[in-house]
Amino acid sequence: MGEREAIEAVEEPVTADAIVADLRELGVTPGETLLVHSSLRSLGWVAGGAQAVAEALQRAVGTDGTVVAPTFTAQYSDPSVWSNPPVPDSWVDGMADRLPAFRPAVTPSRGVGAVPECLRTFPAAVRSRHPEFSFAAAGADAEAVVADHPYGHGLGEGSPLAEIYDRGGSVLLLGVGHEVDTSLHLAEHRADIDEGRVHRRAPVRRDGDREMVSYEDIAMSTDDFPAVGTAFERAVGAREGPVGAADATLLDQPALVDFAVDWFEANR
Repeated sequence: MGEREAIEAVEEPVTADAIVADLRELGVTPGETLLVHSSLRSLGWVAGGAQAVAEALQRAVGTDGTVVAPTFTAQYSDPSVWSNPPVPDSWVDGMADRLPAFRPAVTPSRGVGAVPECLRTFPAAVRSRHPEFSFAAAGADAEAVVADHPYGHGLGEGSPLAEIYDRGGSVLLLGVGHEVDTSLHLAEHRADIDEGRVHRRAPVRRDGDREMVSYEDIAMSTDDFPAVGTAFERAVGAREGPVGAADATLLDQPALVDFAVDWFEANR
């Protein structure tokens, strides 16, 4: 949705107050831990853009709640699978050596949208240390959610996703679908399925010095995420409603992960 389409999608500018009201109607409650996946454009024309949305999300969970968003950095992923556009084969080997060290407070996110990128810059926000799969959080439990993010299996046990699970958190899909629902990666790690293994290396900063870290992960896939998400909503249920011009879905994260574990074991 371009800016002209965003203007035409709403009768009046979408404000932070209106977003908070819509989130309340959807079922977001003060004090909860809320993992947000979002598309700013889907909301229509927002007065203040990503900043207004990020502030509204924090207001919706209140001072006792926590907002979490993926701040992934695809530029630190395996360049052999880059496709938009692909890079020459001769560039693949040694790409990690060419990159600057990942710095949580500095390195911009890529491919996750404007709202997470804005959220991570808030003075009270903290970001996890993973060079590819970091999350930013703001609120009461922000430090605890993102602390000690392991490099290996960065979307599995010990990750911010697992911390959200342990806190009984919720997933908010704001103008997006389950294809970007990162909690399903936690289910991939927990399911008894053979996904194979991949190895990664990336530069990080430790004690002010650039250091290369190597780590292992499972070979993750999102191809069937829409199918498992649809199956969950039919079997368990979800809250649906408008936020601005966007279609939004609110789900119980632990229930989603548990359901997806069984679904992956039965269908993959």
